[in-house]
Amino acid sequence: MNVIQQLEKEQQKKKVPALRAGDTVKVHAKVVEGTRERIQVFEGTVIRVTGGGLRQNFTVRRVTHGVGVERTFMIHSPRIDKIDVLRHGDVRQGRLYYLRGKVGREARIRERRRLVAESPEAEEVEPEAEASTKETAHTATEES
Repeated sequence: MNVIQQLEKEQQKKKVPALRAGDTVKVHAKVVEGTRERIQVFEGTVIRVTGGGLRQNFTVRRVTHGVGVERTFMIHSPRIDKIDVLRHGDVRQGRLYYLRGKVGREARIRERRRLVAESPEAEEVEPEAEASTKETAHTATEES
């Protein structure tokens, strides 16, 4: 590992959420106003994620009072306090520039849902059933 890679690794944040285009996020960014520093929340849809490693950045778009606003943030920047992923979007493209031409309901993105194997009740019952069969097998070996 060379010196540049070591320096980049030291400056990277330890815990970073996995971001993809279509996700709705809340970015808590530190803003300096004169001598004061405060945290400003920017909530919107991720329209692109670019770069890699320390140079990875993402662009967030939101529409406020009919005006679209886009901001690009560096993921590992010290100016970013935290990133909250509110929902994961189900999109087919990596760049969602087409959202710039859409307003209101047209600009909605479906939520990505995970596959659910079975109901959680069935999973809870199985370990108990396994434990009872082990106990009966264990008591049968003790008796003989």
